[in-house]
Amino acid sequence: MKTRFSTVDLRAVLAELNANLLGMRVNNVYDVDNKTYLIRLQKPDFKATLLLESGIRIHTTEFEWPKNMMPSSFAMKCRKHLKSRRLVSAKQLGVDRIVDFQFGSDEAAYHLIIELYDRGNIVLTDYEYLILNILRFRTDEADDVKFAVRERYPIDHARAAEPLLTLERLTEVIARAPRGELLKRVLNPLLPYGPALIEHCLIENGFSGNVKVDEKLESKDIEKILVCVQRAEDYLEKTANFNGKGYIIQKREVKPSLDANKPAEDILTYEEFHPFLFSQHLQCPYIEFESFDKVSFLEKQALKKLDNVRKDHENRLEALQQAQEIDKLKGELIEMNLQIVDRAIQVVRSALANQIDWTEIGVIVKEAQAQGDPVASAIKELKLQTNHITMLLRNPYLLSEEEDGDGDGSIENSDAEAPKGKKKKQKNKQLQKPQKNKPLLVDVDLSLSAYANAKKYYDHKRYAAKKTQRTVEAAEKAFKSAEKKTKQTLKEVQTVTSIQKARKVYWFEKFLWFISSENYLIIGGRDQQQNEIIVKRYLTPGDIYVHADLHGATSCVIKNPTGDPIPPRTLTEAGTMALCYSAAWDARVITSAWWVHHHQVSKTAPTGEYLTTGSFMIRGKKNFLPPSYLMMGFSFLFKVDESCVWRHRGERKVRVQDEDMETLTSCTSELMSEEMEQLEGGDSSEEETEELRGTTEEVELRTQADPEDIAAHSGREELSSEDGEAIKTATKDEEPIGEVREEEEEPFEYPDTTIDLSHLQSQR
Repeated sequence: MKTRFSTVDLRAVLAELNANLLGMRVNNVYDVDNKTYLIRLQKPDFKATLLLESGIRIHTTEFEWPKNMMPSSFAMKCRKHLKSRRLVSAKQLGVDRIVDFQFGSDEAAYHLIIELYDRGNIVLTDYEYLILNILRFRTDEADDVKFAVRERYPIDHARAAEPLLTLERLTEVIARAPRGELLKRVLNPLLPYGPALIEHCLIENGFSGNVKVDEKLESKDIEKILVCVQRAEDYLEKTANFNGKGYIIQKREVKPSLDANKPAEDILTYEEFHPFLFSQHLQCPYIEFESFDKVSFLEKQALKKLDNVRKDHENRLEALQQAQEIDKLKGELIEMNLQIVDRAIQVVRSALANQIDWTEIGVIVKEAQAQGDPVASAIKELKLQTNHITMLLRNPYLLSEEEDGDGDGSIENSDAEAPKGKKKKQKNKQLQKPQKNKPLLVDVDLSLSAYANAKKYYDHKRYAAKKTQRTVEAAEKAFKSAEKKTKQTLKEVQTVTSIQKARKVYWFEKFLWFISSENYLIIGGRDQQQNEIIVKRYLTPGDIYVHADLHGATSCVIKNPTGDPIPPRTLTEAGTMALCYSAAWDARVITSAWWVHHHQVSKTAPTGEYLTTGSFMIRGKKNFLPPSYLMMGFSFLFKVDESCVWRHRGERKVRVQDEDMETLTSCTSELMSEEMEQLEGGDSSEEETEELRGTTEEVELRTQADPEDIAAHSGREELSSEDGEAIKTATKDEEPIGEVREEEEEPFEYPDTTIDLSHLQSQR
């Protein structure tokens, strides 16, 4: 997969960075690893993150990258010199894949230089290009340049743009190129465009993308190739003011299958990325992005894991198959050399029985080998510490080419030397063996006979065959599991922009903030500096300023974009916030906050006085709020999908007093009706039931016909004084519900709230 930037990619992304990031200040610098760094840039109401990977790429990113807990020395040096400086320019040095970012101007300027070729590098310099810190120290012997701290970065050594190829130069290059070499590879070192753009221009002018250099190229073909070079130059010029799209080219990978009866499946993986959709990619699947800078560069990690599982399985099967073949061959060679093997076992056993030293046994074997003894010549190593000997055995019925006079490998004389009863069997085995007699080292157990040693190797072979079968079955399960995980991973990779994309941070999130019950944004300062910023920058006409006369109380601002009067509930909630962040929280003092209009808040102090940071003058009347309880909570905000917004309209509308009263009435009625149902189903007496029913009617009447509440509402008739007296009489004569429940002899039975989850068992 392509991961590095070409010159065309670099010029395209620089055009977009210059259009979007210039003038932004550096907020911070982070290191992801020893080659990848993040630069946080910001300006009012806009933030961006620039990703730099040494030798690979540069682009902005909208994803959350893991950062090192302890910044590296290079990151700390960049923070020291670049933080709070503006990005002035981002340019390419010559036609090399080197980018020079300038932060700050004149003698206060610093340069961050990123090399995107070879092993790459990142260099921090001052305004004179004196190196302050460098990611990778090196020496360029060809140019006699040393890249180190306090050395000057050689910007003048950058490769300058060369004149366009002439017909004579192109003819000379093609004439010297080796026959059969791809034309795009021949042209690539001479041109700064990259092989993808060269191939695209060749296809557009009638050539094949993989056209080779051969004798068939005539002078007119070379002229067409020169036109292709000119077309590539036009594309390179387009990238100077590039504002196009980005494309990720995908590749269909064939999923390997252990089962020969199952058809192969295709898996789409990311292969290349380009700022243009080239001709060679028109028939390939691809993903289109709104800009080249938005292209996500992802490697084929998921498919690599799947291939590793497959290769590991194949290697294990191959090793088991080889072990079976070797064990089988060793058993056969022992059977073919029974007399020699038995004689070797007897000789060594006899020497050990006579308590001959192991070293002397080795000397005896060497002397016998020197005399040409066939048994001693077959012994190659004594492993007496494990009670084994190693013998070099070969098929005695298969002559080597040196022994076979006519060189055809025939065995017409071998039957005379074969043991009786073994001639036909060994001849059939010989037909399955290679034509050359290749000896094999075989370990022989001295505690067993020759036949027992052969049987041991056959048993090993059968055990390996069974193990192979179990491995195939286990590998099939493992491969299916790996395949499932791979598909899931690839699915997540293709939807990564919707999963890992960083949420847009709103401007007010740096302050203390919440959304009131009537959908008003309320912000408060975390410290004196933020209190100062809130009033100076964010307190606008129509807003309300809320504060409390206590130490540590935060300055709260209720944002009011409509200019309508702020509802009392929002004012109370803002006052509670101001009190909870004051000294009243620790002292547990219940007091009142106050609010004023925006024009009553001023930073102008009286003559002879001075206002500290976060302090303001309040002119005019303060509107004190009711005492607030010191209660504060936390909540989660969820973003509703666009298709479901209609279901939630009106959920957070401003409630008026009428609606609050209706809600209270309905809730009380439902509660009392539920209690009546519970009591009616019990064993209580009819008198108690009637008494409770009367109490219920009284509570409903009090809720629905309170004279003070009704007088405050419009659209309803006021009750007469007689009605009011009747209400007061009922309230005085009747006892409250709580006392009635205490006098009940039987305990109150709560309804059964057990939830049946049996229907969920089948989903596990």
